[in-house]
Amino acid sequence: MLLKEHPLILHIPHSSRVIPPEQMEHYIISSEELDAEMDHLVDYDTEKLFQPVAKEDVQLVFPWSRYLMDVERYEDDKDEVMAKRGMGVFYYRTTDGRPLRRPFSPDEREELLATIYRPWHQQLENIVEEHLRIYDSALIIDGHSFSNVPLPCDLDQKADRPDICLGTDEFHTKAKLILFSVDFFEDKGYEVAVNRPYMGTIVPLSCFGKDSRVNSLMVEVNRKLYGTDAEVAESKNTYRVIERFLRAVRVI
Repeated sequence: MLLKEHPLILHIPHSSRVIPPEQMEHYIISSEELDAEMDHLVDYDTEKLFQPVAKEDVQLVFPWSRYLMDVERYEDDKDEVMAKRGMGVFYYRTTDGRPLRRPFSPDEREELLATIYRPWHQQLENIVEEHLRIYDSALIIDGHSFSNVPLPCDLDQKADRPDICLGTDEFHTKAKLILFSVDFFEDKGYEVAVNRPYMGTIVPLSCFGKDSRVNSLMVEVNRKLYGTDAEVAESKNTYRVIERFLRAVRVI
């Protein structure tokens, strides 16, 4: 029996280091300090790590740095737990709690939300709706990476960080998807944790908790396994493993 394939929606929200020049006047730390901050939080090369593996796959890469706006945070700070640490949809504090930039006026905030945040989420929603129309299902892989050392701003301060963190949603991440993903990475020799040190995964609000055809899984890769923090051989192997995972998960 042929297994049904599920084209992937690859959501890459945190790989960019780009901040529009006109926004730089808002920052009250030096450009060197801002660059060092980005080293802590930018998901290095995740647009390359989580590349489409089939022509039907869609990759959605946010073009701006999360230090301009974090599109994976709730728009309203009252709903966002990280806003208490000055890191809501707009970051006003550094990873170690220092002032980062001056607060936006209500008009400035609304303009950025209206021109960047909401259109981004509308784009994701449109892609999901298109997949539901064509394939009667949508599978979002929310691609991230993380530091092997907890940052001061992290809610989880445990030092024993896994190689792979899988973030899930109770309604939108099927049990068989979690079990497959854990088994896949463990079989490759990786230590895997579910919802640790980070939890959750992105789902368009229009279908959140309503449409079970929408499945989503956050895959976070420890940066010690690839890129500048890894040995060349290990880095190349990690890229290959993620590619194989993306091919395999299409039929789950």
